[in-house]
Amino acid sequence: MTTRLTRTIVLWCPDWPIVAATQALESGVNADEALALIEHGLVFACSRAARAEGVQRGLTLREAQYRCTSLIVLPYDPVNDARAFEPVIRGIEEITPGVQVLRPGTSAIRARGPSRYYGGEEAAAQELIRCLAELGVPDVRVGIADGPFAAEQAARATRGPESPVLIIDPGDSPRFLAPLPVNLLVDARLATLLHRLGVHTLGDFAALPALDVRRRFGAEGAAAHEKASGLDSRSVVARVPPKLHDLTVEFDPALDRVDQVTFAIRASAEGFIDALTEARLVCTAVAIEVHTESGEISLRSWLHPRWFTAADVVDRVRWQLQGGGSIDTGLRSGIAKVQITPERVDSTGHHEQGLWGSGPDERIHHGLTRVQSMLGHEGVLTAVIGGGRMLADRQILVPWGDEAPGSGAVLRGAQAQPWPGSLPGLAPSTVFTTRKPVAVVAAGGEPIDVDERGILTGAPGWFSPTAKAADQRPIDAWAGPWPVSERWWDAERGRGLHRFQVVDVDGNAWLLALEDHVWWAEARYD
Repeated sequence: MTTRLTRTIVLWCPDWPIVAATQALESGVNADEALALIEHGLVFACSRAARAEGVQRGLTLREAQYRCTSLIVLPYDPVNDARAFEPVIRGIEEITPGVQVLRPGTSAIRARGPSRYYGGEEAAAQELIRCLAELGVPDVRVGIADGPFAAEQAARATRGPESPVLIIDPGDSPRFLAPLPVNLLVDARLATLLHRLGVHTLGDFAALPALDVRRRFGAEGAAAHEKASGLDSRSVVARVPPKLHDLTVEFDPALDRVDQVTFAIRASAEGFIDALTEARLVCTAVAIEVHTESGEISLRSWLHPRWFTAADVVDRVRWQLQGGGSIDTGLRSGIAKVQITPERVDSTGHHEQGLWGSGPDERIHHGLTRVQSMLGHEGVLTAVIGGGRMLADRQILVPWGDEAPGSGAVLRGAQAQPWPGSLPGLAPSTVFTTRKPVAVVAAGGEPIDVDERGILTGAPGWFSPTAKAADQRPIDAWAGPWPVSERWWDAERGRGLHRFQVVDVDGNAWLLALEDHVWWAEARYD
C-alpha cells in the first residue's frame, strides 16, 4: 500500500520563548542579551548570547549562572508563549488559510495552495517571511518537504537569516533525514536502547524492517520508524479559530456617572450571556476594560464562584467604576467605551445541577451574591487557609468569587512547605483575632518564664484566662515550650516566642504564647 504524503510548509521562529518573554517585559530587556527562562529549577530556553557562554537547555539554574555570570533569569510562562504567537497566526491566516499550530513559534501549512497562488514553493516561502517580518518577527525559517516532520527538520536545518528557506524535493525526504540523530524521534529510554543496538541515526533506524520494529517496540516505535523513513502520513489539520464572544459598548457622548454606564450596558450584558448560552458555554471569569475620554484605561479580571449572569456582569462593571464609592459617585473622566471579554469559559454540561437539585447551595449562593451586590465587592469575604507559622497569619479573607493571592499551585505549595515552629496536628477551633493577656504561674505562685536556653523556670501550676489572680484555676496538663523564631536576622521585624498547650481543671484546652516575658492566649480548643 502506497503512503500518501502531504507536501508541507513549516514556519519556525527560533528562540520563540525568549522572543515572547522579552515582548512581555517593560524593562527594556531584549533577546540579544544573555537571557534564560527557568522552569522547575532547570533552563527551559536560552538566548543566543547565553548559548555562546555555554548555557544549554536542561542545565540547573546554578550551573547556568556559573557558566554565565551576567545571565538574566526569568520564569518560563507557557501561556505567554501562546498569547504572543496568536497575532502571528492571525497574520499568516490573512494571506493563506489552513494554518496548524504545532507549538507556539512553529506552525505548518499545506504547500499546495500557497505554491499555486504565489507561483511556486520558493515564492510562497518568501511571501510568508515578508508577512512575519511586518508582524515584528524578523528571524523566521521555512522548511518545505514531504510531511510535517521532515518539513520541520528542514526549517531547523536552514543556515540562518542569510538563507532562511530549505526546500527538500518530493521523494527526497528519506535521504535528507538519514544522517540526523535518532534522539529527534524517540524518548530517552528508547534512544538508549537503540544506541546499544548500534542504531544512531534516522537512516539506521529506517533500515530496520518495519514489521520487526512494530513487534519489538510497539505502536510508538512503528510511528517513529515511519517518520524516519520519510513516510510521515500525517496531514496538516488547520485550526478553527474560536468564535469571539467579546462585548464592546461605546458611548457618544461619554457618560460621567456610574449609574448611567451600568444602565446603558444592562441590555448588552444580557445579550452577551445569551450568546454564550447558545454556544453551550458558561463564563467563570471575565476581563473588563474601561476606556475614558481622557485616554485612561482600567483593566481588571473578575472571577465568579459559579458562573456569570447578566446581573453579575453589570455588578462587576459598577464595582470597577466605583472603586469603593457609592452609586451616585461621579467619575473623574467620562466613560467612552466598556469592553467585556470572557477569559474562562466552560461547557454547560459541567455545570448542570444534580438530579435531585441543589437547593441549599443555590440559596447560599444567591444570598451571598445578593448581599455582595448591595455592599460592594469587598462586602462579602470568604476564608481561605494559607501558609504560615502563626494561626492568624494563615487566615486569608478574600472577596466572594475571587481567588486567594497566590492561588492554585502556589497556594498549595505555601501550605505544604515546611514552616518550622508552626502548630502541628489539629488546629484550634477558636482563634482570637487579638491575643488575650493571661497569667501562668507555678504551684507556689511564682511567675514562670523561659530562659535563654529554652528551659522553663518552673512547672506551670495555675492558669488565669483573664490575667487576674481571682480567676486562677489549677492546670491539669500542659505541654511545651515550642520555640518560634521569625526573621531573626531583622532587628526591627524579628519575632521570637514560645508556645504552650495547657488544659485547666474545667477541661478547657488553650494554646498559649510566651513573648517578651508576657503570657498570651492565642486560641482555644473547643
